[in-house]
Amino acid sequence: MDLNRLSKKSGTEWWLAPFGRMRVPGILFASEELVRAMDEKVLEQVANVAGLPGIVRASFAMPDAHWGYGFPIGGVAAFSQEAGGVISAGGVGFDISCGVRTLRTGLSIDEVEPRRAALADALFRAVPCGVGSTGPVHLSPAELDDLMLGGARWSVKKGFGKAADLETIEEEGVMAGADPDAVSSEAKKRQRDQLGTLGSGNHYLEVQEVVEIFAPEIAAAYQLRASEVVVSIHCGSRGLGHQIGTDYLKSMLAEAGRHGIDLPERELACAPIDSGLGQHYLGAMRAAMNCAMANRQVIAHLVRETFSEIFPAAELTLLYDVSHNTCKEEEHEVDGQKRRLFVHRKGATRAFGPGHPALPAVYRAFGQPVLIGGSMGTASYVLAGTTEGMGRAFGSAVHGAGRSLSRHEATRRWKGRAVVDALAGHGILVRSPSLRGVAEEAPGAYKDVGAVVDAAEQAGLARKVARLRPLVCIKG
Repeated sequence: MDLNRLSKKSGTEWWLAPFGRMRVPGILFASEELVRAMDEKVLEQVANVAGLPGIVRASFAMPDAHWGYGFPIGGVAAFSQEAGGVISAGGVGFDISCGVRTLRTGLSIDEVEPRRAALADALFRAVPCGVGSTGPVHLSPAELDDLMLGGARWSVKKGFGKAADLETIEEEGVMAGADPDAVSSEAKKRQRDQLGTLGSGNHYLEVQEVVEIFAPEIAAAYQLRASEVVVSIHCGSRGLGHQIGTDYLKSMLAEAGRHGIDLPERELACAPIDSGLGQHYLGAMRAAMNCAMANRQVIAHLVRETFSEIFPAAELTLLYDVSHNTCKEEEHEVDGQKRRLFVHRKGATRAFGPGHPALPAVYRAFGQPVLIGGSMGTASYVLAGTTEGMGRAFGSAVHGAGRSLSRHEATRRWKGRAVVDALAGHGILVRSPSLRGVAEEAPGAYKDVGAVVDAAEQAGLARKVARLRPLVCIKG
């Protein structure tokens, strides 16, 4: 990226002054090295988002930002309904409510290591993954509607997990305002047999070791200890979310002109928040969010069952579950006044700071756990939301390493078998139904997650708490 187009405000904050149709500035949070490595398309997309009606304060890009559909992945933007703000399906993405759930196992690395290969094989058998994978639950039309209304609470009611899990899930496991009637029959058809599945692409289930603690007091509150083993699940709303994105992008594109919206590009198709279409999309998107939370709840149940077979004394407890492809109605302070805003986070994670009433009581004094997935074979991180971050980008932070190469380029450079063998040489066991999928997700196709996380901390978006190294990766 050409840095001459930007104004450097600090070592990790870069501004793009408004020009053309931009209503607000663009703000990139990243180190100089990360900004230089970003594609010019990221800046173009940041500028395009800044031109949408009703946008508040700025169009933001996180340190892991890269080119996406309409919005950059790693893009954050808030809109005011009172100011004629819009909601954009491209600002949420196709993988609605894709997120990360991390479970504590209470086991040490010394306890897990002797049975690690058996655990990898058992998890691969227990948790369906890959393109078109189907799960252990077949949903009737009525059950699917109930799930879209009930989220993780529906899963717990059906026997998948514990009521205590709900305390440490974003929105306590269910997103209010879901509307199954706003979801197409095609979207519902795609979901009927996919509950409890990882899917494909960058989705994964990892067994990880806590190898470094950065903030002992917060780590203690999160019950994270060095040399202990955790499990992280990264997936979303599967085919239902993808179809909702597809359906509403088409509708928003068709109706944009009727609402007087001049789109800088088709991928930014949107609708006024207070329009019928905007409200229908919100209802459908929230239904997909509930589907994703229910899905991760079922997968967590399968993981618990698998661990109990190999480690009978293990008791897996939930650290947190948070999504990173959403639009949430939230209250934020802007210019000294509290306002209700619709915050789009695409490839960005909610990261609320200490004292926020939306946080579980057990974490409220320390800030929200922010779960950052690395690339296959590299570290993941647990961060904590900060008070400073609330005022910087509406309580948002990075969601992962961020791609540096396309999937096509990754498969041109690497072969899946070679990636699996190389990771095994580093003590990381990979299980996947697709060697091509492994090649697409090769560690070299991603940015340095450590540099991304450091930039997020230096920018004040979130604080580092712990670093996790992968032991087992079940790849979709």
